[in-house]
Amino acid sequence: MQLTHAVRTVFVAFAIVLLSGCAAVGPKHAEIATSIPAIEAGKGRITFYRPDTFFGAALTADIHLNGSVVGRSERGSFFWVDQAPGDCTVATATEVEKQLTFKLAAGETRFVKTSVSMGIMVGRINPELTNAEEWNKELPELHYIGTPLKR
Repeated sequence: MQLTHAVRTVFVAFAIVLLSGCAAVGPKHAEIATSIPAIEAGKGRITFYRPDTFFGAALTADIHLNGSVVGRSERGSFFWVDQAPGDCTVATATEVEKQLTFKLAAGETRFVKTSVSMGIMVGRINPELTNAEEWNKELPELHYIGTPLKR
């Protein structure tokens, strides 16, 4: 099937928009490290982050935790949510919904990385569990986009 010149032009322009974009704006981790509160008593912490990669940079999506929006997946960003222990379902949606389920224990920190993959019409934002080692590799370049912290 041949595409007309106009359709190809629109497709290329759309691809450029998806592949370009700005990283998150906010303080880097080092700037707020001393202001990060301890995990709330009786809760666990889920740290959400997205590496600062060029692919799909302009694509963002809400991050849902157990059905409620808790933040956005933005290039080069992180935030956390303190959550009651138990079953957790993280979901993101662009053209399709992607889900991740896991258990959270009191006092535990879990790390959820979001990344972009190709979709049919638009990229997809995929949540996945990672570990502290992987989180620490990305940390220096990430910007905090959560609730303002007390200093």
